[in-house]
Amino acid sequence: MAALPGLPQGVAADARSIDALRSAAARDPKAALREAAKQFEALFMQELMKSMRAATISSGMLDNGGTQLGTELLDAQFAAKMTGLPGGLADAIARQLEQRIGAASGMAPPKLAWSRDAGAAPAAGEARAPRIPERSAADFVSRHQAAAQAAERASGIPAAFMIGQAAHETGWGRHEIRTADGRPSHNLFGIKAGPGWRGPVAEITTTEVVDGQPRKVTAKFRAYASYEESFRDYARLIGTSPRYQDAMAATGSASSFAGALQRAGYATDPAYADKLTRVINTTLRLARAAA
Repeated sequence: MAALPGLPQGVAADARSIDALRSAAARDPKAALREAAKQFEALFMQELMKSMRAATISSGMLDNGGTQLGTELLDAQFAAKMTGLPGGLADAIARQLEQRIGAASGMAPPKLAWSRDAGAAPAAGEARAPRIPERSAADFVSRHQAAAQAAERASGIPAAFMIGQAAHETGWGRHEIRTADGRPSHNLFGIKAGPGWRGPVAEITTTEVVDGQPRKVTAKFRAYASYEESFRDYARLIGTSPRYQDAMAATGSASSFAGALQRAGYATDPAYADKLTRVINTTLRLARAAA
């Protein structure tokens, strides 16, 4: 693990090193977090070696303050050499800190678009269910409630199911597809612009899984004039395509609906149904709380 520029080498056990860590965190929070985790591991290793020496080495006639200091410095060097190895304690600490900081700040996980075949149109299932940003998830549900209810009346698909899928595909609205000039495409469901699409498009580079391997591809997605139009188009696609007739027959259960979408090929992520079910259930809970 490379040290951060401007950060003193060694353990952050003095004010100078701690100040340097704070400064590094302002420049690159993730790298500073991992450096802090590495230094926690170094402290732990030093204490471990100190305990081992105390348990196995007895004091001798030649021991004095100088030899003790030399031993401590040697232990510090050994601890530094054993710190930061792949799969070690520092990695585990960093993962835990990243998860805690991410949960507190509503950080979204990295996205991975899963490919669907050309007949399926949608193409943006995620590699993992988006972390719920508690401060904005309820706003997302409220913002799209009216459009989803209108689409429900037209199609029979429960509004909460559609809002939940929109939340899953966009990370609760934080990762929407944008056009080349940065404008929102209002595409909440990752629906691709196939040969039959005659409307505007947003062309982006995305990662798709092809033959089991992630690949960077350029794809065209449908662009809408509003979120309401996005809900209407999704409801039309699911409600009228023979491909999704099993999903339309399973609207009484979130898990059954999600499972039918996955079996129909809406996403190639093998865990898509489970992730979507969890997000739909969260949407239902937020809708009930707001009622």
